[in-house]
Amino acid sequence: MEKILVLDFGGQYNQLIARRVRDEHVYAEILPYTTPIGDIAAAGYSGIIFTGGPNSVYDPASPHYDAGILSLGVPVLGICYGCQLIAWMERGEVASAPVSEYGKIELDVCAGSALFDGVPETSVVWMSHTDYISAAPSGFTVTARTPDCPCAAMECAERGIYAVQFHPEVTHSQFGQRMLHNFLYSVCGCHGDWVMDDFIEKTVASLRERIGDKKVVLGLSGGIDSSVAAGLLSRAVGKQLTCVFVDQGLMRKDEGDMVEGTFTRLFDMNFVRVNCQEHFLSKLAGVVDPEAKRKIIGEEFYAVFWDEIRREGGGGFFAQGTIYPDCIESGKGDAAVIKTHHNRVKMPDDIEFEGVIEPLSELFKDEVRAVGEKLGIPRELVWRQPFPGPGLGVRIIGEVTAEKVKILQEADAVFRDEMAKSGYERELSQFFAVLPDVKTVGVMGDHRTYDHLIALRAITTDNFMTADWARIPYELLARVSNRITNEVGHVNRVVYDITSKPPGTVEWE
Repeated sequence: MEKILVLDFGGQYNQLIARRVRDEHVYAEILPYTTPIGDIAAAGYSGIIFTGGPNSVYDPASPHYDAGILSLGVPVLGICYGCQLIAWMERGEVASAPVSEYGKIELDVCAGSALFDGVPETSVVWMSHTDYISAAPSGFTVTARTPDCPCAAMECAERGIYAVQFHPEVTHSQFGQRMLHNFLYSVCGCHGDWVMDDFIEKTVASLRERIGDKKVVLGLSGGIDSSVAAGLLSRAVGKQLTCVFVDQGLMRKDEGDMVEGTFTRLFDMNFVRVNCQEHFLSKLAGVVDPEAKRKIIGEEFYAVFWDEIRREGGGGFFAQGTIYPDCIESGKGDAAVIKTHHNRVKMPDDIEFEGVIEPLSELFKDEVRAVGEKLGIPRELVWRQPFPGPGLGVRIIGEVTAEKVKILQEADAVFRDEMAKSGYERELSQFFAVLPDVKTVGVMGDHRTYDHLIALRAITTDNFMTADWARIPYELLARVSNRITNEVGHVNRVVYDITSKPPGTVEWE
């Protein structure tokens, strides 16, 4: 299988670059810049992409790499910091830019290039840099510029080395995907052999061969990742699969019942549900730090899970719904830990499995959804909005209590109901309610109140790497606010979050 290496230098869009490559039916994987050059040379990559990063390439403490990578005979594309790194490696000049460029900038293509085939001479690209290439290296041709960036793109075509100062992977770059397509097919000579049908067939066959007649246990959260993992395993081994659903009482209203009904109806498997809200709330008592809450919920999920496994009896294999971003965000290689993922917890020493199975560990979220649809999982489950592993535990700011869970479940249910009835939910990528640790003064029935505030969050995005707050019509927001303050006890104020990502994140914690 042909594959592209995305060599990560700390850029915020590393996963998005890999996703854009896979959109072209070419497999891409992400490795940290600390990966030895010998490993890269031996891996048989069709091409290499250097990501962006927050550092200055002329800072000795910034991420650098062996310049020999440019002599491996493998095509290279440098993006943003990666562009400057190539210039630095080849003895060009990189300096602090007189004028920094951020956001949408007009790009002028000034020389013929395979990278810009089919791209207009003038188009809009997304810039984000304070340094720039003040002089291109010897042997390189400047192929594009902007009013403030004399070298917005450069190349040494005979060596297969290309570099762009902007970000072609983001949708704000009008012809960015075309540029990536040109690099993959015209420069790297890819043919596009990464397709979901092949993935399902090969994965099911591989699972059958590895599992044989042994049993498999999957920790089920009810989300799309574990659902699709269950679907693949069910297709592969049927009743040899046992799914343990730990209902920690931090799901959306009535969601635990929906999960049980869906899985017992759809799949040929053994389904075990463990209800344990009181246990989780006791462990979360007094805890306010979001990372501490994530850790407790993740650890307790598996503490309950392992206790159930002990009752069931060990042996066989342990399966997880881990997807590729989980591996990156939990600190794969040298990557920073953005947040701890609940589905990557070490198993106890007293429980023995023959191995861990992660059938989705190479896939991004939208690829997981594509697999789910091809497996015949109902669309309403496949396209459920993302829901954090710790559930409402990280949508309740501060301490988590039974009262707060009930308030948030009811408020969130009202929000979802109004979005569904209006049809506006189809316009949104994700929306939910948050219960901040805030009380405000209000007046209800001529009486003073001092009660909870509910925050509403709704975003639009095509990749979740960046997101914009949704412009929900005022009259619709008014209905939601009116219903929440009238129907949900202990709430006297509703606010709407109008923060994009960045600078904010989608979730509040």
